[in-house]
Formats: sequence, C-alpha cells, structure tokens
Amino acid sequence: MPTSTQSRFLDYSSAYSIAEKHGTPCYVYDASALDANAAAVKAFPNAYGLTARYAMKACPSGAILRRFLAAGLDIDASSGYEVRRALAAGYAPVQVSLSTQELPDNFAALCEQGVLLNACSLNQLERYGAAFEGGEIGLRFNPGAGSGGNNRTNVGGLASSFGIWHEWLPQVQAMVERFKLKVVRIHTHIGSGSDPAVWQKISSMSLDLVRAFPEAHTLNLGGGYKVARMPDDQGTDLQTCGAPVAEKFREFAAETGREIHLEIEPGTFLLANAGAVLARVQDLSSTGPEGYEFLKLNTGMTELLRPSLYGAQHPVTLLQAEPSIGSVPYVIAGHCCESGDILSPAPGDPELLAPRELPRAQIGDLCVIDGTGAYCAAMSTKHYNSYPEAAEILLETDGSTRLIRRRQDPERLWADEIAE
Repeated sequence: MPTSTQSRFLDYSSAYSIAEKHGTPCYVYDASALDANAAAVKAFPNAYGLTARYAMKACPSGAILRRFLAAGLDIDASSGYEVRRALAAGYAPVQVSLSTQELPDNFAALCEQGVLLNACSLNQLERYGAAFEGGEIGLRFNPGAGSGGNNRTNVGGLASSFGIWHEWLPQVQAMVERFKLKVVRIHTHIGSGSDPAVWQKISSMSLDLVRAFPEAHTLNLGGGYKVARMPDDQGTDLQTCGAPVAEKFREFAAETGREIHLEIEPGTFLLANAGAVLARVQDLSSTGPEGYEFLKLNTGMTELLRPSLYGAQHPVTLLQAEPSIGSVPYVIAGHCCESGDILSPAPGDPELLAPRELPRAQIGDLCVIDGTGAYCAAMSTKHYNSYPEAAEILLETDGSTRLIRRRQDPERLWADEIAE
C-alpha cells in the first residue's frame, strides 16, 4: 500500500506561507528544478548539433514559457492556438515548430511568418503543397512502434492516429514530387516511455525515413522521457538514452555523408517533478468497517485529471502543524460531484481504489500532491461544477514566491455567455 512521502520542494513552513498568501488549491512550480531540468535537456548527447524544444502542451503558462526561452529552449506546439501563445510569450516564429492533429485555418499565415510546420497526415501535406508549391516542409511519421504506459499515452504504432503511417511512404514521395516540395525535417515520436532500447530502435527506424529524403537535414525524435514521480518508478536517464543515439547519427553520416541535426521535444521531463498542487483537507468521511475511509480535498480533477484518466500515481504528503499519532489507509477523493474524481486509484487502473497510508488527518491540514507540473494545469476538467481556475505560483531560487496566474474570478465563468 503506498504511504505518505516527503514533498519534493515544499515543507510545512513554505506551504503554509503560500496557502496564507494565495489560498488553495494552487499550483506551485520550483524555479530551481525548472532551471536544472532545462540544463539537462540542453546537454542531451548529439553528434552534429541539437535543438531542444519544450513541448508546451505540458504547461503553457507564460512565466514557464519565458523562463525556458531565457534558458535557450525552442518550442514544440500542438495547435495553432499554442503557436499564438508562444509568440505572445516572446518566441520568434522561427523558434516554433508546429505538429498538430488539426491543421489551423491560418496555417499559411503562420508559415509565412516563419513558423515551422510538420505535416502530420497525407491531407495536411496536400494542403501545404497546394498553398506552398516548391516550399520546404517537415514530415511527421508514425514509425510503426511506440512506448507508453497505455494506449492513452502511446503515440506510435497501430493504435495511434499521430503522424503519417510509415507504409504510406510511396504516397508521400509522390505528393512531394507533385508539389515540388523540399522535405527538410523528419519527425517521429513514440510516447511516454522509459525503455532506452525502444527509443534507440525508433531512432534507427527514423534515420531510415531520413534516408528516403536526400534534402532532409534534421531529425526530430520527439519527447516522451518518463520521469520517476513515485519512489519505485523508473525514470529516463537522458545521457544513457542519448549516447547510443548520437552514435547512430555518426554511423549514418559515415555511410551517407549526411550530418543530421537532432531535435528533441521533452515536456514531462522538464515540468513533472518541478510542480506540485497545494490543497487542504476539507472533509473526512467513512463507509464503515467493511468500506473505506475517505480524505476529501479542496482539489480534484479540476486541477489534476491524470489519476481519473490514466490511473496515474502521484506522491501525496500531509503537512500538519502538529504531527498526528498513527496512520490511516485513506482513499483520497476530489471535490467534484463525480464518482471518478479519485486521486488514489490503483496504478494504471482508474476504476480500482488503492488507499494511501497517511497520517491521521484533520480538517484543515495542508496536502501536497507532487509530480503535477506537467499535464495538470494544462489538462484538467477546469470549470467542472463551476469551480474557478486555480492560481499558479512560482517558487523562486531565493525562496521567495511570485504569483504567475491569479485565481480566476468566478464571474469569468459566465462572462462570455450571451443573455437572451
């Protein structure tokens, strides 16, 4: 049974100060961890140059974007709206690469500004060719394999709609010839996995796709570096993962004479363990000796959807002014009127409850949910039950805190509605 853990960067004093100043629930990001993770990504092994892009879908807050801009990271955008958000944060168009499931209506205008587009389907490639005959383009392929915790986090293989299926290479080449396009970038992405052998295998398969396009000078291998949120998780070591890949690039250069530039697009690696949700215990309930003890927080799927969606696991720490005597196996429940709003599901199974052994709680105790920097503020059921959007706080390297997104005014929930 999972037990309480020590929070990664918040203790009772710092958490209490944030809660008193900004209220709960809120997201807290650790600037020191953000800086260290950015440095680790920029040190990824490479043979002939590296462009490190932040997969901004992980957490698109402006303060995060600007910090990574200052750290020298470019952007991987997944929608035209993310492109607009990155440009508003100060990125130049040429620093933004767009790989999207839905090609925006204004894609031509974005490309004319300098945004780099990777066509992710035959339809997207045809639309680009019709608009920019003779132009340069990137191609995202599904190489036929992937690595992820489940089909919801795996973006490669037969069950994934992401990218052009690798067997459609002849159709792609015919379309490129028809529109006289110059393919300069190849992009693949295998999902959120931690197996270096799989990642290295995909890099070799991806270089075979580069081989099919003589003018391609860049290979983007995506992101998907699993982080160790829980104590028994296995994270990805970037140096271990990257060194053999760099060697494959050298082998390719020796064989073909082509020195290929490497791009990577981490999101989770940069943000996951640099963020926490700070909440309070707002109620306690029980279903009797044969049932469960429930610890109810003033947060839930409105700030953290991953447990309900994936059965994802996050460390939970109770911070108490006076330590309790004894512990209790609690099912941790969110505040939404939704049976699926459970923050302690079984690993990989959102349908099964898995109580956490925590100190005996009292209403009002502070609670820290770690590992929530990525795909939490950016991916939640915000506004469900009309809860307003939570505040976001940056814990600076000197220990001070800064509000980077204010708590939403509840009136904003219906401000855009049109009265009859």
